[in-house]
Amino acid sequence: MIAKLFILVVRGYQLTLSPIFGGACRYYPSCSAYAIEALERHGAARGGWMALRRIGRCHPFRPGGFDPVP
Repeated sequence: MIAKLFILVVRGYQLTLSPIFGGACRYYPSCSAYAIEALERHGAARGGWMALRRIGRCHPFRPGGFDPVP
């Protein structure tokens, strides 16, 4: 139930803020797509933690690349 709420928040971000900021994610899949998949697979606690860690790694000093949800 909580995971679905978090997924709605991420989808809201994808529809409203992401088009404004542009496609700046260094990873594939994008950080928001990764967050949704992690929440669907692992639930709110673990999936949310995985998403936060991924967002923390997404910065100009990391090379990025392919990083699927485990």
